[in-house]
Amino acid sequence: MNADNLVYIDNQPVEIEGENNLLQLIRKTGIELPTFCYHSELSVYGACRMCVVEIEGQGIVASCSTPPQAGRRILTNSPRVQRVRRTVLELLLANHERDCTTCEKNGRCKLQELANRFGISKVRFGERDLKLPIDNSGTSIVRDPNKCILCGDCVRMCSEVQGIGILDFSNRGSKVTVSPAFGKNISEIDCVSCGQCTAVCPTGALVVKKETHKAWAALHNPELTVVAQVAPAVRVALGEEFGIPAGEIVTGKVVAALKRLGFNKVFDTSLTADLTVIEETHEFLKRLENNKRLPQFTSCCPAWVKYAEYNAPERLHQLSSCRSPQQMFGSLVKKHWAKSLGKKPSEIYVISIMPCTGKKYEAARPEFSEDKVRDVDLVLTTQEVAQMIREFGLDFVNLDAESFDMPLGFTTGAGVIFGASGGVAEATLRYAYEIVSGETLEQVNFEAVRGFKGLKETSVNLNGREIRLAVVHGLGNVKKLLQKMKEGKAEYDLIEVMACPGGCIGGAGQPIAGTEVKQARGRAIYKADKLSQLRKSQDNPIVTRLYQNWLEKPGSEQAHHSLHTKYHPRVKIKGEDIELMTGVEEDKVDIAVCVGTCCYQKGSYDTLREFMKQAEQLNLSERVKLHATFCLEGCRHSPSVKIDGEILEEVLPDKVESILKTKVLSRVKRGNLKTV
Repeated sequence: MNADNLVYIDNQPVEIEGENNLLQLIRKTGIELPTFCYHSELSVYGACRMCVVEIEGQGIVASCSTPPQAGRRILTNSPRVQRVRRTVLELLLANHERDCTTCEKNGRCKLQELANRFGISKVRFGERDLKLPIDNSGTSIVRDPNKCILCGDCVRMCSEVQGIGILDFSNRGSKVTVSPAFGKNISEIDCVSCGQCTAVCPTGALVVKKETHKAWAALHNPELTVVAQVAPAVRVALGEEFGIPAGEIVTGKVVAALKRLGFNKVFDTSLTADLTVIEETHEFLKRLENNKRLPQFTSCCPAWVKYAEYNAPERLHQLSSCRSPQQMFGSLVKKHWAKSLGKKPSEIYVISIMPCTGKKYEAARPEFSEDKVRDVDLVLTTQEVAQMIREFGLDFVNLDAESFDMPLGFTTGAGVIFGASGGVAEATLRYAYEIVSGETLEQVNFEAVRGFKGLKETSVNLNGREIRLAVVHGLGNVKKLLQKMKEGKAEYDLIEVMACPGGCIGGAGQPIAGTEVKQARGRAIYKADKLSQLRKSQDNPIVTRLYQNWLEKPGSEQAHHSLHTKYHPRVKIKGEDIELMTGVEEDKVDIAVCVGTCCYQKGSYDTLREFMKQAEQLNLSERVKLHATFCLEGCRHSPSVKIDGEILEEVLPDKVESILKTKVLSRVKRGNLKTV
């Protein structure tokens, strides 16, 4: 131990070994300082003040934002530190909705946990009077600002890790809250439903939308055949909810539990992951042969698809048209399997068990329903299924393992590895190699696409052609990659994208966990692959039979109808216009300036101000109705302006005077508008 590099923590010498802050150094000694706003993958915010310590000669400081300095003497639990922490907790509780027993986060709330830990039995401060509306408008996430403690975790996660930034602080003083822009609901903005905000929220301010009551209603309906499909990542995470160590494969227990809950059939989504591999690989090789619509992006992740629809509409034609395994499975059950039972699609109720909040949104997309019957009727997250198991009273740990039902429960290892980042790309390579080379692939592992690195790049030789691959997870990394491609600094043939860090194993519907636990889940996914009887999608006999009896061949008309889809650009923010100049004339020109995200970034507010200025200078104030609108869907050529229904693109301030003269003033001079 280097005496010149020591810090004394509660009179115990501790050597500094590259720690970034005192919090890391103190935790190294086995002292778990409380925090709300500290996450190692996010920037240091230092707002909650729960991690305060006392430095001799300096006083109280936040340990998360204070770098370690040799020679300092630190007290982590002095009377002064205790008073500060208890006061902070009481103030947070006073400003917090206290419906703990009925809160979605009851038993998993960090505020509740710390109140118990520090013995807070009474709050000396009065409750706040302000009651804000709950935002229940989205398909995946519920936002309750009354439970927000302003830690900023969701703001930084959405902005720093996911690169979207739909949440931020608004208002001032005691009215400060975290909300989307303009106070909009989640359903009105460019939220992609990844749910990572819920994974870091310490309270019930942001939670996954609970729909277990719909599942119970279906299970208790004797007229329905209720089918479960279980995603690969669920089998390596559900056990954590019941004390089973992270990384344990509990597939058999999951199946047994679902059958005890009342599901008529329990199938494996990995089957349609195998089907996805077949369709997506044929699509990729066809594009490669024609050298068109490259690179091909994977389309399994609904949050990524939605992100592309909002932020990269120019790339939509490059996305694989394949539905996700979840939606392929729903289509398979409703359009094919139901007929084998002699049942109508409406008599089959498909419930997906997923690690992902975005799957709730995906299942509700209008593209995935026919005659008002959805392919996937309901999506439950891993957390929701755990709650149902507890509610039923099942002893999950001691359940005897059971097998998936056949025939839709037979899968290969290639389908299972869809649960980890890199899995889709690896499964595709296992098939593409054999198609192109005509040889059997003996070594099926492609290690270069595995792991937790945000962006993995490699190339694979397919029969003399170098295939350039990128595997990226976390939408913030996706944003950087797209920019890199736009600047011509990177070229690829195939790109796998997963919105959540680590892929589906890190989905927001999984038990909340840190990086080490997610890595353990990833290792379990590859262990399950290694233990599989078959490890290549093309070897799945059920997939072969589906083509023989239903789909004909990969890419057929039937396959496209049942297994493929389309995408479309989306409006980033919805809402009412803001009128700035209403005019007094009955016959006036309507001018709408878009102030949505893309147009705002390109300077639409300057354009708007110039319209106001020039309208006054040209004496047209009474002849125009000038207002700001939230999206004209011209994001690629922003700023956009609409004048009496005609959309003008790339309208910068220097064009405004000319536009007003040609579109408005000329009409006045011709007599098409009334004069004053």
